[in-house]
Amino acid sequence: MTPSILLIDDNAVQAAIRQTILKRAGYFVTVALNPARALERLQTVDSSAEIGLVITDHFMPGMTGADFVRALRGIRPSLPVLVISGLDEVEDEYADLNVTFRLKPLLPENLLASVHRLLQSPQ
Repeated sequence: MTPSILLIDDNAVQAAIRQTILKRAGYFVTVALNPARALERLQTVDSSAEIGLVITDHFMPGMTGADFVRALRGIRPSLPVLVISGLDEVEDEYADLNVTFRLKPLLPENLLASVHRLLQSPQ
């Protein structure tokens, strides 16, 4: 069974594009348009058990991707995370958070390669 992916992006268009790319590749994807809702979902025992990867944007309302990952680590310390941002200078905010960082624009084949690698990694 393929683990599901939780995709967090406040830009609905970007989220829909990435969701479509991932679904066409055979992944089950749930979208959260803000990090607070994503954390609520991850705190639900049933739903968090089935999520195998989180993909998040950096700049979002309420908290940054780095703030989200810090909160996530308290719930799921080893859950793989892919951060996608348009600013390379924010990568330093993810030091010691055990994430994979990619810059926008992220071509579909690079997104899929990153997702595949992260889902194959032992957690």
